[in-house]
Amino acid sequence: MFSQKPYFIIFISLSVIFASCSKYQKYLKSSDYALKYEKGVEYYEKKDYYRAVGLFEELENIYKGSDKAEKIQFYMAYCYYNQGENILAAYYFKNFSNRYPLSPHSEECDYMSAYCSFLNSPDPSLDQEYTYKAIEEMQMFLNKYPKSNRVTECNKIIDDLRNKLEIKSFKSAKLYFDIGAYKAAIIALKDGINDFPDTQFREDIMYLTLKSSYLLAENSINSKKPMRYQDTVDEYYTLIAEFPQSKYLKEAEKIFNDATKNLIN
Repeated sequence: MFSQKPYFIIFISLSVIFASCSKYQKYLKSSDYALKYEKGVEYYEKKDYYRAVGLFEELENIYKGSDKAEKIQFYMAYCYYNQGENILAAYYFKNFSNRYPLSPHSEECDYMSAYCSFLNSPDPSLDQEYTYKAIEEMQMFLNKYPKSNRVTECNKIIDDLRNKLEIKSFKSAKLYFDIGAYKAAIIALKDGINDFPDTQFREDIMYLTLKSSYLLAENSINSKKPMRYQDTVDEYYTLIAEFPQSKYLKEAEKIFNDATKNLIN
């Protein structure tokens, strides 16, 4: 015969779950706000953030203007943060620091608001709205709290975010090159250098600018060829002046020789 023990354990477990849900629903419907607050804190401390925030949402307007309002805002921000709802968490963290600038948690909430924007920053292939937002908020935090013990961490995050924008810039410019839009590629590549002068892709960008100039000249009408071959020669000298031992030296010299011949002819 099969043992009944596993089924008994499952039955007990389900009973506990249903009882717990029933209690939670009772707290939600209760008009005893002090009890709701007490249970919200209890759920929070047990890391049951879903139930905690459900109760705090019921109390947010009830306790508005009271001493408990500050604590509720703080708990709600972390409830959303711990559930991975970073947009809502950022809103509540920022709202907290705006409402309670003298609170001992104000600096922490300013930082967490910026940090949530950092967590929302997507892969470099996607739109970088939240990356720019996170950089702006981290910089605002540094300006507001220049002596914070979070300064080093903020600067590292800003560097990571700028690196993401740098990668995005390079990949976007290279895409123009890959699809044969050489004029657009040259503009995008040079914008990348201007925006990120110390970019890790500087040599690659300068070589692609040279090659784009050459291919643009090759595919131009005759009247525009001389000027564009001259641009190619200029780009070659720019690359070699900065990277005399460039990893692209062999290809660059071939492009230079071809461009020069076309200028002479």
